Amino acid sequence: MSVSDIEAVLEALFLPLSSPVIDASASQRGVFLRARAGSWLRRWPGMTCVQTFKPFADELVRAGASLAAPGDGSGLVLLLPPRQRDEARALFAQAVRLAGNGGIVVACQPNNEGARSGEADLARLVGNVQSLSKHKCRVYWSRIDVARVDNALLDEWQALDAPRPIAGGNWLSRPGLFAWDRVDAASALLVEHLPRDLRGRVADLGAGYGFLAAEVVRRCAAVEAIDLYEAEQRAEEPARANLERACRDTGRDVAFTFRWHDVTRGLGDRYDAIVSNPPFHQGRADQPELGRAFIEVAADALQSSGVLWLVANRHLAYEATLAAHFEAVRIVEVRDGFKVIEARNPKR
Repeated sequence: MSVSDIEAVLEALFLPLSSPVIDASASQRGVFLRARAGSWLRRWPGMTCVQTFKPFADELVRAGASLAAPGDGSGLVLLLPPRQRDEARALFAQAVRLAGNGGIVVACQPNNEGARSGEADLARLVGNVQSLSKHKCRVYWSRIDVARVDNALLDEWQALDAPRPIAGGNWLSRPGLFAWDRVDAASALLVEHLPRDLRGRVADLGAGYGFLAAEVVRRCAAVEAIDLYEAEQRAEEPARANLERACRDTGRDVAFTFRWHDVTRGLGDRYDAIVSNPPFHQGRADQPELGRAFIEVAADALQSSGVLWLVANRHLAYEATLAAHFEAVRIVEVRDGFKVIEARNPKR
Protein backbone atom coordinates (compact mmCIF):
# COMPACT_ATOMS: atom_id res chain seq x y z
CA MET A 1 0.00 0.00 0.00
CA SER A 2 1.09 3.58 -0.63
CA VAL A 3 1.71 5.99 2.26
CA SER A 4 -1.69 7.60 1.66
CA ASP A 5 -3.38 4.17 1.57
CA ILE A 6 -1.88 3.04 4.88
CA GLU A 7 -2.78 6.38 6.49
CA ALA A 8 -6.39 5.82 5.40
CA VAL A 9 -6.39 2.34 6.96
CA LEU A 10 -4.84 3.68 10.17
CA GLU A 11 -7.31 6.54 10.40
CA ALA A 12 -10.19 4.08 10.03
CA LEU A 13 -8.64 1.70 12.58
CA PHE A 14 -8.47 4.39 15.26
CA LEU A 15 -11.98 5.76 14.66
CA PRO A 16 -13.53 3.72 17.52
CA LEU A 17 -10.88 5.15 19.88
CA SER A 18 -11.80 8.67 18.77
CA SER A 19 -15.42 8.27 19.82
CA PRO A 20 -17.35 7.15 22.91
CA VAL A 21 -17.36 3.60 21.50
CA ILE A 22 -14.07 2.69 23.24
CA ASP A 23 -12.40 4.31 26.24
CA ALA A 24 -9.24 5.76 24.70
CA SER A 25 -7.44 5.61 28.04
CA ALA A 26 -7.15 1.85 27.48
CA SER A 27 -4.59 2.60 24.78
CA GLN A 28 -2.01 3.34 27.47
CA ARG A 29 -1.63 -0.40 27.96
CA GLY A 30 -2.84 -1.43 24.53
CA VAL A 31 -1.07 -3.57 21.93
CA PHE A 32 -0.96 -2.99 18.17
CA LEU A 33 -0.26 -6.19 16.18
CA ARG A 34 1.28 -5.74 12.71
CA ALA A 35 1.58 -2.07 13.60
CA ARG A 36 2.43 0.57 11.02
CA ALA A 37 3.91 4.00 11.62
CA GLY A 38 1.61 6.95 11.10
CA SER A 39 0.15 10.13 12.54
CA TRP A 40 -1.74 8.07 15.15
CA LEU A 41 1.48 7.91 17.20
CA ARG A 42 1.08 11.54 18.22
CA ARG A 43 -2.24 10.79 19.93
CA TRP A 44 -1.58 7.31 21.33
CA PRO A 45 2.16 7.19 22.11
CA GLY A 46 1.75 4.59 24.86
CA MET A 47 0.70 1.78 22.54
CA THR A 48 3.02 -1.26 22.44
CA CYS A 49 3.74 -2.11 18.80
CA VAL A 50 4.45 -5.58 17.38
CA GLN A 51 5.82 -5.83 13.83
CA THR A 52 7.79 -8.74 12.36
CA PHE A 53 8.50 -7.20 8.93
CA LYS A 54 11.82 -5.41 9.28
CA PRO A 55 11.23 -2.36 7.02
CA PHE A 56 7.97 -1.59 8.84
CA ALA A 57 9.57 -2.25 12.24
CA ASP A 58 12.35 0.19 11.36
CA GLU A 59 9.77 2.81 10.34
CA LEU A 60 8.07 2.45 13.71
CA VAL A 61 11.36 2.86 15.60
CA ARG A 62 12.24 5.97 13.58
CA ALA A 63 8.81 7.39 14.41
CA GLY A 64 9.40 6.87 18.12
CA ALA A 65 7.12 3.87 18.67
CA SER A 66 7.66 1.33 21.42
CA LEU A 67 8.41 -2.13 20.00
CA ALA A 68 8.06 -4.98 22.48
CA ALA A 69 6.57 -8.41 23.04
CA PRO A 70 2.93 -8.07 24.18
CA GLY A 71 1.71 -9.25 27.55
CA ASP A 72 -1.50 -11.10 28.38
CA GLY A 73 -4.45 -9.11 29.67
CA SER A 74 -3.52 -6.10 27.56
CA GLY A 75 -7.11 -4.84 27.59
CA LEU A 76 -7.01 -3.33 24.11
CA VAL A 77 -5.54 -5.03 21.05
CA LEU A 78 -5.45 -3.43 17.61
CA LEU A 79 -4.49 -5.34 14.49
CA LEU A 80 -4.19 -5.04 10.74
CA PRO A 81 -5.06 -8.53 9.47
CA PRO A 82 -3.01 -9.75 6.49
CA ARG A 83 -4.54 -11.08 3.27
CA GLN A 84 -3.37 -14.65 3.89
CA ARG A 85 -6.30 -16.17 5.75
CA ASP A 86 -4.55 -18.75 7.92
CA GLU A 87 -2.10 -16.09 9.07
CA ALA A 88 -4.98 -13.69 9.76
CA ARG A 89 -6.93 -16.27 11.75
CA ALA A 90 -3.87 -17.05 13.88
CA LEU A 91 -3.54 -13.31 14.50
CA PHE A 92 -7.19 -13.06 15.59
CA ALA A 93 -6.61 -15.90 18.06
CA GLN A 94 -3.51 -14.17 19.42
CA ALA A 95 -5.41 -10.89 19.77
CA VAL A 96 -8.30 -12.49 21.67
CA ARG A 97 -5.93 -14.16 24.12
CA LEU A 98 -3.95 -10.97 24.60
CA ALA A 99 -7.05 -8.85 25.19
CA GLY A 100 -8.38 -11.09 27.96
CA ASN A 101 -11.89 -11.14 29.40
CA GLY A 102 -13.49 -7.72 29.03
CA GLY A 103 -10.75 -6.51 26.72
CA ILE A 104 -11.40 -5.16 23.25
CA VAL A 105 -10.08 -6.34 19.88
CA VAL A 106 -10.17 -3.81 17.02
CA ALA A 107 -9.23 -4.72 13.43
CA CYS A 108 -9.28 -2.87 10.13
CA GLN A 109 -8.85 -3.83 6.48
CA PRO A 110 -9.43 -2.19 3.10
CA ASN A 111 -12.75 -3.30 1.61
CA ASN A 112 -10.97 -4.90 -1.35
CA GLU A 113 -8.54 -6.87 0.84
CA GLY A 114 -10.83 -9.25 2.68
CA ALA A 115 -12.53 -6.90 5.17
CA ARG A 116 -15.87 -8.71 5.22
CA SER A 117 -14.19 -12.10 5.52
CA GLY A 118 -12.07 -10.81 8.37
CA GLU A 119 -15.09 -9.44 10.19
CA ALA A 120 -16.94 -12.74 9.71
CA ASP A 121 -13.95 -14.68 11.08
CA LEU A 122 -13.71 -12.53 14.21
CA ALA A 123 -17.46 -12.94 14.74
CA ARG A 124 -17.12 -16.73 14.46
CA LEU A 125 -14.45 -16.64 17.12
CA VAL A 126 -15.91 -14.26 19.70
CA GLY A 127 -19.61 -13.78 18.95
CA ASN A 128 -20.93 -10.25 18.56
CA VAL A 129 -18.89 -7.82 16.42
CA GLN A 130 -19.57 -4.17 15.66
CA SER A 131 -18.29 -2.37 12.59
CA LEU A 132 -18.26 0.82 10.57
CA SER A 133 -16.83 1.92 7.21
CA LYS A 134 -14.55 4.82 6.35
CA HIS A 135 -12.03 5.60 3.60
CA LYS A 136 -12.99 2.44 1.68
CA CYS A 137 -12.00 0.44 4.76
CA ARG A 138 -13.91 -1.53 7.35
CA VAL A 139 -13.06 -1.31 11.04
CA TYR A 140 -14.64 -3.92 13.29
CA TRP A 141 -14.31 -4.69 16.97
CA SER A 142 -15.58 -6.78 19.85
CA ARG A 143 -15.45 -6.65 23.63
CA ILE A 144 -14.28 -10.11 24.65
CA ASP A 145 -16.63 -12.21 26.77
CA VAL A 146 -14.80 -15.47 27.46
CA ALA A 147 -18.14 -17.22 27.92
CA ARG A 148 -18.93 -16.54 24.26
CA VAL A 149 -15.52 -17.35 22.78
CA ASP A 150 -15.35 -20.57 20.75
CA ASN A 151 -12.38 -22.10 22.58
CA ALA A 152 -12.00 -25.05 20.21
CA LEU A 153 -11.76 -22.64 17.28
CA LEU A 154 -9.41 -20.43 19.28
CA ASP A 155 -7.00 -23.33 19.78
CA GLU A 156 -7.35 -24.42 16.15
CA TRP A 157 -6.63 -20.97 14.77
CA GLN A 158 -3.75 -20.26 17.11
CA ALA A 159 -2.08 -23.44 15.84
CA LEU A 160 -2.29 -22.16 12.24
CA ASP A 161 0.82 -20.05 12.76
CA ALA A 162 3.02 -22.98 13.76
CA PRO A 163 5.61 -24.14 11.20
CA ARG A 164 4.23 -27.10 9.26
CA PRO A 165 5.48 -29.60 6.68
CA ILE A 166 4.92 -28.68 3.03
CA ALA A 167 5.87 -30.13 -0.36
CA GLY A 168 5.50 -33.74 0.67
CA GLY A 169 7.07 -33.16 4.05
CA ASN A 170 10.42 -32.09 2.60
CA TRP A 171 10.27 -28.56 3.98
CA LEU A 172 8.88 -26.60 6.92
CA SER A 173 7.09 -23.31 6.38
CA ARG A 174 4.30 -21.22 7.85
CA PRO A 175 1.43 -19.10 6.46
CA GLY A 176 2.29 -15.60 5.35
CA LEU A 177 5.82 -16.27 4.12
CA PHE A 178 6.60 -15.94 0.42
CA ALA A 179 5.30 -19.02 -1.46
CA TRP A 180 4.75 -20.49 1.99
CA ASP A 181 2.92 -23.68 0.97
CA ARG A 182 5.08 -24.87 -1.92
CA VAL A 183 8.49 -24.81 -3.53
CA ASP A 184 8.48 -21.61 -5.56
CA ALA A 185 8.89 -22.35 -9.27
CA ALA A 186 11.39 -19.54 -9.84
CA SER A 187 13.56 -20.64 -6.93
CA ALA A 188 13.46 -24.24 -8.17
CA LEU A 189 14.62 -23.06 -11.60
CA LEU A 190 17.53 -21.19 -10.04
CA VAL A 191 18.56 -24.26 -8.03
CA GLU A 192 18.49 -26.34 -11.21
CA HIS A 193 21.19 -24.10 -12.70
CA LEU A 194 23.34 -23.36 -9.66
CA PRO A 195 26.92 -24.49 -10.25
CA ARG A 196 28.22 -27.01 -7.77
CA ASP A 197 31.55 -25.22 -7.43
CA LEU A 198 30.22 -22.32 -5.34
CA ARG A 199 32.57 -22.02 -2.39
CA GLY A 200 33.51 -20.06 0.68
CA ARG A 201 31.03 -17.74 2.30
CA VAL A 202 27.60 -17.36 0.69
CA ALA A 203 24.58 -15.13 1.32
CA ASP A 204 20.93 -15.77 0.43
CA LEU A 205 19.09 -12.46 0.03
CA GLY A 206 15.37 -12.71 0.72
CA ALA A 207 15.78 -16.21 2.12
CA GLY A 208 12.18 -16.94 3.13
CA TYR A 209 11.88 -20.36 4.73
CA GLY A 210 15.38 -21.25 3.58
CA PHE A 211 14.86 -23.18 0.34
CA LEU A 212 17.73 -21.68 -1.66
CA ALA A 213 20.16 -21.70 1.26
CA ALA A 214 19.41 -25.35 2.08
CA GLU A 215 19.89 -26.36 -1.55
CA VAL A 216 23.25 -24.56 -1.63
CA VAL A 217 24.28 -26.65 1.39
CA ARG A 218 23.12 -29.83 -0.36
CA ARG A 219 24.72 -29.13 -3.74
CA CYS A 220 27.87 -27.12 -3.10
CA ALA A 221 30.39 -29.09 -1.05
CA ALA A 222 32.94 -26.25 -0.91
CA VAL A 223 30.56 -23.78 0.77
CA GLU A 224 31.74 -23.22 4.33
CA ALA A 225 29.16 -20.77 5.68
CA ILE A 226 25.88 -19.22 4.59
CA ASP A 227 23.99 -16.21 5.90
CA LEU A 228 20.23 -15.97 5.36
CA TYR A 229 18.93 -12.40 5.05
CA GLU A 230 15.17 -12.13 5.45
CA ALA A 231 12.87 -9.20 6.27
CA GLU A 232 10.13 -11.36 7.81
CA GLN A 233 11.14 -12.46 11.28
CA ARG A 234 8.55 -15.26 11.32
CA ALA A 235 10.66 -17.07 8.70
CA GLU A 236 13.48 -17.74 11.17
CA GLU A 237 12.05 -20.86 12.85
CA PRO A 238 11.30 -22.85 9.67
CA ALA A 239 14.46 -21.59 7.95
CA ARG A 240 16.66 -22.81 10.80
CA ALA A 241 14.90 -26.19 10.79
CA ASN A 242 15.36 -26.54 7.02
CA LEU A 243 19.06 -25.65 7.19
CA GLU A 244 19.63 -28.04 10.08
CA ARG A 245 17.98 -30.81 8.07
CA ALA A 246 20.15 -30.05 5.04
CA CYS A 247 23.25 -30.29 7.22
CA ARG A 248 22.09 -33.61 8.68
CA ASP A 249 21.22 -35.01 5.25
CA THR A 250 24.63 -34.17 3.84
CA GLY A 251 26.64 -34.94 6.97
CA ARG A 252 28.19 -31.48 6.65
CA ASP A 253 28.71 -28.92 9.38
CA VAL A 254 28.01 -25.72 7.47
CA ALA A 255 27.84 -22.63 9.66
CA PHE A 256 24.70 -20.60 9.03
CA THR A 257 23.03 -17.56 10.52
CA PHE A 258 19.56 -16.07 10.07
CA ARG A 259 19.64 -12.29 9.87
CA TRP A 260 16.38 -10.38 10.33
CA HIS A 261 17.30 -7.56 8.01
CA ASP A 262 16.15 -5.10 5.37
CA VAL A 263 18.49 -5.98 2.50
CA THR A 264 17.95 -2.63 0.79
CA ARG A 265 19.91 -0.97 3.63
CA GLY A 266 23.08 -2.90 2.77
CA LEU A 267 24.76 -5.95 4.29
CA GLY A 268 28.03 -4.81 5.87
CA ASP A 269 29.82 -8.12 5.13
CA ARG A 270 31.69 -9.63 2.19
CA TYR A 271 30.75 -12.83 0.36
CA ASP A 272 32.22 -15.12 -2.26
CA ALA A 273 28.79 -15.82 -3.76
CA ILE A 274 25.23 -14.56 -3.36
CA VAL A 275 22.02 -16.27 -4.42
CA SER A 276 18.67 -14.51 -4.56
CA ASN A 277 15.09 -14.64 -5.71
CA PRO A 278 14.45 -10.99 -4.82
CA PRO A 279 11.01 -9.61 -4.00
CA PHE A 280 9.45 -7.31 -6.55
CA HIS A 281 6.28 -6.24 -4.80
CA GLN A 282 4.82 -5.31 -1.44
CA GLY A 283 1.10 -5.92 -1.63
CA ARG A 284 -0.31 -6.10 -5.15
CA ALA A 285 1.70 -3.53 -7.09
CA ASP A 286 4.97 -4.39 -8.84
CA GLN A 287 7.94 -2.60 -7.30
CA PRO A 288 10.91 -3.54 -9.49
CA GLU A 289 13.05 -1.05 -7.58
CA LEU A 290 13.21 -3.64 -4.79
CA GLY A 291 14.94 -6.13 -7.08
CA ARG A 292 17.25 -3.43 -8.41
CA ALA A 293 18.19 -2.52 -4.83
CA PHE A 294 18.99 -6.18 -4.10
CA ILE A 295 21.30 -6.27 -7.14
CA GLU A 296 23.11 -3.09 -6.07
CA VAL A 297 23.54 -4.37 -2.50
CA ALA A 298 24.78 -7.74 -3.76
CA ALA A 299 27.39 -6.06 -5.95
CA ASP A 300 28.61 -4.02 -3.00
CA ALA A 301 28.79 -7.07 -0.70
CA LEU A 302 30.62 -9.45 -3.05
CA GLN A 303 34.37 -10.01 -3.15
CA SER A 304 36.04 -8.62 -6.28
CA SER A 305 35.88 -12.07 -7.88
CA GLY A 306 32.44 -12.86 -6.47
CA VAL A 307 29.35 -14.10 -8.30
CA LEU A 308 25.63 -13.38 -8.03
CA TRP A 309 23.09 -16.00 -9.08
CA LEU A 310 19.68 -14.42 -9.51
CA VAL A 311 16.25 -15.51 -10.68
CA ALA A 312 13.51 -13.06 -11.64
CA ASN A 313 10.26 -12.79 -13.52
CA ARG A 314 11.03 -12.47 -17.20
CA HIS A 315 9.29 -9.08 -17.57
CA LEU A 316 11.42 -7.36 -14.90
CA ALA A 317 14.06 -5.19 -16.56
CA TYR A 318 17.08 -5.77 -14.34
CA GLU A 319 19.66 -5.99 -17.12
CA ALA A 320 20.69 -2.31 -17.05
CA THR A 321 21.23 -2.41 -13.29
CA LEU A 322 23.25 -5.61 -13.59
CA ALA A 323 25.41 -4.18 -16.38
CA ALA A 324 26.05 -1.03 -14.32
CA HIS A 325 27.32 -3.04 -11.34
CA PHE A 326 29.00 -6.17 -12.79
CA GLU A 327 31.73 -6.74 -15.35
CA ALA A 328 30.13 -9.90 -16.77
CA VAL A 329 26.40 -10.68 -16.98
CA ARG A 330 24.96 -13.82 -18.56
CA ILE A 331 21.36 -14.92 -19.08
CA VAL A 332 21.62 -18.61 -18.26
CA GLU A 333 18.04 -19.73 -18.86
CA VAL A 334 14.66 -18.27 -19.78
CA ARG A 335 11.76 -20.59 -19.06
CA ASP A 336 8.18 -20.59 -17.78
CA GLY A 337 8.12 -16.81 -17.39
CA PHE A 338 11.38 -16.63 -15.41
CA LYS A 339 15.02 -15.89 -16.17
CA VAL A 340 18.14 -17.13 -14.39
CA ILE A 341 21.08 -14.71 -14.45
CA GLU A 342 24.74 -15.06 -13.52
CA ALA A 343 26.62 -11.83 -12.74
CA ARG A 344 30.36 -11.90 -12.03
CA ASN A 345 33.07 -9.49 -10.87
CA PRO A 346 31.31 -6.51 -9.30
CA LYS A 347 32.47 -3.11 -10.45
CA ARG A 348 34.15 -0.98 -7.80
